[in-house]
Amino acid sequence: MKSHRTLRADAACLWTAALRAADPEVAVRNFVKRRGRTLRVGTHTFDLSRTRAVWVLGAGKAAAPMAHALEQILDKYLSGGIVITKYGHSLPLEKIEIIEAGHPLPDENGVAGGLRIVSLIKSRIQPGDLVLCPFSGGGSALLVAPAAGISLEDKLACTKLLLNAGATIHEFNAIRKHLSNLKGGGLARLLAKTAAISLIISDVVGDALDTIASGPMVPDTSTCGYCLESICRLKIADEVPSSIRNRLEAGVAGQIPETPKPGDPIFRNTANFIIAGNAQACSAAAREAKRLGYRVLVLTTRLEGDTAEAAHFHMSVAEEIVFRDRPLRRPACLISGGETTVIVTGSGTGGRNQEFALNCARQLAHLPAPCVVASVGTDGTDGPTDAAGAIADNTTVARSLKFGARFIQNSAENNDSYNFFRRLGDLIITGPTHTNVMDLHLILIG
Repeated sequence: MKSHRTLRADAACLWTAALRAADPEVAVRNFVKRRGRTLRVGTHTFDLSRTRAVWVLGAGKAAAPMAHALEQILDKYLSGGIVITKYGHSLPLEKIEIIEAGHPLPDENGVAGGLRIVSLIKSRIQPGDLVLCPFSGGGSALLVAPAAGISLEDKLACTKLLLNAGATIHEFNAIRKHLSNLKGGGLARLLAKTAAISLIISDVVGDALDTIASGPMVPDTSTCGYCLESICRLKIADEVPSSIRNRLEAGVAGQIPETPKPGDPIFRNTANFIIAGNAQACSAAAREAKRLGYRVLVLTTRLEGDTAEAAHFHMSVAEEIVFRDRPLRRPACLISGGETTVIVTGSGTGGRNQEFALNCARQLAHLPAPCVVASVGTDGTDGPTDAAGAIADNTTVARSLKFGARFIQNSAENNDSYNFFRRLGDLIITGPTHTNVMDLHLILIG
């Protein structure tokens, strides 16, 4: 039987393998090839001797390593570009300008970056050029260009409301697209006369192109009406800044144009490709688990919904394995990926992965077999913390008692999972991973 120490070490091997599989530079190099003057991007081929200039424009937590790979591939054929990434996620580049900005809350640097991209397009990019657009998770917050009448402060207030109300990524991005000049096909509108290809690392369930980074190069299927319905469903309609509510109502009334929809001619010169995602990360973790001797089941790569409910479901499967030897016999490994949501009711610090592990802790305490749960944000940042996630096992509850009989209960009620696991020494700290393919949940049973 595998001990807790072995299970914890194996879990680290699994999430390391998953992160390696989602490496942005590797993904770009696998998809973009150059031989002499011939550039192949997926199914598209370009003669660089007939291309006036090649540019790189993008945003996201993985934008820097993606841009680095493109610089090396394109070499002398690259004219320049701009990418916007999260603070602490930049890399030294030669021809592509990197701008660091705020995430998950946009800031003035994000606005400046958005203006720099618009300025570059209008002043230097011409028909006959080629634009490669690396996008990854985080692009929605980093690519900031508020629509007329919307201030950064309005967007910040709306973002905070959506985060605390537990909005899904689809609702989140639909609303952001309707408040921006670049999201929701806005960038494609600016590049309508230029060949442009998006290289996308997916951070959304189902790899929906119009949701990743809020779809700057993709037709938008959401509407102002859907955004208003979402705000009402989340019960924040009375708190949203009036400028935002007025803009959405004007869109419903047809007083301002909607975001560009499928079939719009502005998309004739564009193409979008997903080059990495959560499925690849989960598959890599599964291969590593099999190598380490586990029987493996990937539950899903499309996990959504309430974090606490998701945690309880995962533990019910673990209990079935321990008590019934199904759907797997031990040693067993359960893997899932996706992005759950937390409705914040307390004033503590944490993130959905730390909340996932905390919600598993009590059920773990009752299992008679060694079991470890690790929940990891593949971007290295779980919520507004320096942790990627947390790890828990059968001893978590017992070890927490030295901080008080109600320590775990108070931590859960106050959404203070970060300080709970910090005091136990069970935070998972990876530092910036320069990628983002949502979350990875691992349950290892000895």
